[in-house]
Amino acid sequence: MGLLDRCNELFKTSNLYEVLGINKEATEAEIRRSYYKVSLKVHPDRAPEDPLATEKFQVLGKLYAVLSDKEQRVVYDEQGVVDEESDVLSEDRCWEDYWRLLFPKITVQDILEFEKKYKGSDEERQDLIQLYVQHEGDMDAIMASALCCSQEDEPRLCSIIQAAIQSGDVTEFPAFTRESEKKKRARRKRADRERQEAEEMQKEMGLGNQDDSLVMMLQQRQKSREQNFNSFLSDLEAKYSKTSGKSQKAKRGKK
Repeated sequence: MGLLDRCNELFKTSNLYEVLGINKEATEAEIRRSYYKVSLKVHPDRAPEDPLATEKFQVLGKLYAVLSDKEQRVVYDEQGVVDEESDVLSEDRCWEDYWRLLFPKITVQDILEFEKKYKGSDEERQDLIQLYVQHEGDMDAIMASALCCSQEDEPRLCSIIQAAIQSGDVTEFPAFTRESEKKKRARRKRADRERQEAEEMQKEMGLGNQDDSLVMMLQQRQKSREQNFNSFLSDLEAKYSKTSGKSQKAKRGKK
């Protein structure tokens, strides 16, 4: 069975761009970042409950190999076909090694340096607006998905969104503009509880603030917040990949 057929069987679409959640005009950097985020969700080590995880992971590797090869991508874009006999797909490759080569592990220092540059940047605004449109103004989902933010950042993030609404850059979603105080209080309580749990876990694990302690703690928290952890770490690692380019531009919802 060919690559397009496998994509259709495993991801319910034979469109390589749709599998990654991007469009045909995506840049190389956008393709790379999206590949990382999608492949992380089906990585065999992170999706042990999915019996098709390994197969999905391998198919995604082949998909990325096609779209990251200029000649292969041109053929696919123009004709909608994939050359199954090409070296890109026919060679016996370990897709796990290929994936790790593309996305080396990050360090705690990388995280801290990224957070310092990211907060207040145009990139943060673009990512935030994209989340606002994607989740249709649901602040619970936005706060759970936004990078490098805590409950203390919420007023600042809300101000950014409100300014985008007033300028007409995005649609005004009732979920944001009419959010109840009860829901806001519940989110604050949840954030306080999670912060306390993180502090207690740090003490139990005997972790400090240096070396890989932060990463170790995040990995432990993965068990209870798998989806949010994957979203955070995948975005961060993709941004810090040595050969990655600029981040994907936010899609804006116009009035």
